[in-house]
Amino acid sequence: MRYYLLTGAGFSANWGGWVASEAFEYLLGCPEILADDRLRDLLWDYQLKGGFEDALAELQTGHSAGFAQQWSDKQLINFQNAVGRMFDDMNRSFKGRADLEFLQPPNLTYTTVERSQMAERTVRRFLQRFPVIFTLNQDLLLEHLYFSKPEVRTAVRPELPGLQRIAEASAPPGESWADSSWRPNGNQPTVFREGNQAYVKLHGSSNWYAEDGRLVLIIGGSKQQAIGTFPILGSYLRAFEDTLTTPGSRLFVIGYGFRDVHVNEVLDRAIAKGLRLFVIDPKGAELAFELNETRKNRLITVPTPLEAMWRQGVIGGSRRRLSEIFGVDHTEYNKIARFFDS
Repeated sequence: MRYYLLTGAGFSANWGGWVASEAFEYLLGCPEILADDRLRDLLWDYQLKGGFEDALAELQTGHSAGFAQQWSDKQLINFQNAVGRMFDDMNRSFKGRADLEFLQPPNLTYTTVERSQMAERTVRRFLQRFPVIFTLNQDLLLEHLYFSKPEVRTAVRPELPGLQRIAEASAPPGESWADSSWRPNGNQPTVFREGNQAYVKLHGSSNWYAEDGRLVLIIGGSKQQAIGTFPILGSYLRAFEDTLTTPGSRLFVIGYGFRDVHVNEVLDRAIAKGLRLFVIDPKGAELAFELNETRKNRLITVPTPLEAMWRQGVIGGSRRRLSEIFGVDHTEYNKIARFFDS
């Protein structure tokens, strides 16, 4: 079997990153939003129907409607700047942390055998089990707390496929991916090299820039169409499907809410070819059913394709936070470890 990882916003939330509902609340207080009542109203209008990403989607659509456009250049730019401010604040907070491991409290007494077992039961060791880490996140959590570690670079030889570092005179010395800016390196198919751990950011990153200076970062509506404007992200999406449709593939999913249609379509096709999933989410194996609006308010229930996909593909799950799983909860850790024997 070949095991891969997919992370979403719920993964970064374990270290203080914001999920969509919290991003909404952050954006409400940004100067760019406070200065424009229409933008504040737009955010509130989408609070319960798609959140800030759907609000941005309306801005993008209304801005591109030609002479009938509903939103100005300045309003779109201000909203995007507020989102950029949010990522900057998150990334600064990650830089100041050093607790990726979630070790048990150090004041307890352990035997030599227990200490050896604890060394294996860390987030770092868990991440090292995957030849490819796919993520939908654009923050720099892993760049700060995982890939910057010398022991990680020695153990897994990490790489950012298809990217080159942008030389910056102001950048600090060293090999930190988070303290650098990156640019797509041409238009080549994404290839994963045996023996290296690839980090594949399917929606781009808050420190990636195109040749024309645009951020290579996908937020808002029409994500699949937007991905097509950046060849590297189109290549990543194809590699994501090629990898997961390979016989014997298994996918560990942490913190992805299964709301991106283009990602779900890939997973559906891969599951039909044998892919199986283990999902960590506060809703556990009920997540797909929670997303079905017909199961709420006593409506006539209509099963969804996502529910069918889950019934076929999900072979395990956990509702616990990572701090519990990789902390004191031995039982839950043993449950996720069993996935690697499936």
